[in-house]
Amino acid sequence: MVIKVFLASSSGSTAIKKKQQDVVAFLEALKVDYTELDIACSEQNRMWMRQNVPEEKKPSNGIPLPPQIFNEESYCGDYDTFFDAKEDNTVYAFLGLPPPPGSKEALQAEKEHIMQNGTHGEENPDASVHNGDAQGEEEGQAGDEKEGEDGGADDKATELETSRGEDLAEEGEAVEETDEVTEETEAQEEEDEEQEEEDLHSQEEEELQQLEDQDERSSEEEEEEAELEEAEEKAE
Repeated sequence: MVIKVFLASSSGSTAIKKKQQDVVAFLEALKVDYTELDIACSEQNRMWMRQNVPEEKKPSNGIPLPPQIFNEESYCGDYDTFFDAKEDNTVYAFLGLPPPPGSKEALQAEKEHIMQNGTHGEENPDASVHNGDAQGEEEGQAGDEKEGEDGGADDKATELETSRGEDLAEEGEAVEETDEVTEETEAQEEEDEEQEEEDLHSQEEEELQQLEDQDERSSEEEEEEAELEEAEEKAE
């Protein structure tokens, strides 16, 4: 299939020239094979174009303007319809060509086909049943594995609880021993404090006794000195 683009190489209209350039440039970008047919240099091309454009697609004066696009003998459209197809990513459909695999238009067409005809699973129910059985088996195996894991987890939890209980018991014994040691230490400290108080009291009593003794000796010495003075006075 050959795409035919009818254009006028010597057109005096800037708008027509721009539209022709847009169509040709876009076809080249898509790497679509096309043929340019100049209606300005060929009366035959101009007449063929006017005759093969559908009547409902012609303007009010009946003379279609370039560019006009055909796929062999089939009319595709003018610039306006080509532009709309480009905006909608449906240029290949506009040209009557199959879109290349992987193109946006191909992916869009596949999506529309799936939406119209249903999913692949509905087209092949046996495959769905088979997949359902396989999925059921996998879920069963997963359930068994899950139960095994849960059982192992319960055993581990029991071991942890037992170990935790033993640790708590050991901690309780250690606390009791610590309490006993603390009580003994406190009792010993009380005894030491009492002994220190007794020793301090005894030391104070000894110091008081020494002071009293010194006072008595001082009094005796004063009395002796007074007697000596009296004796000397009498002797004089």
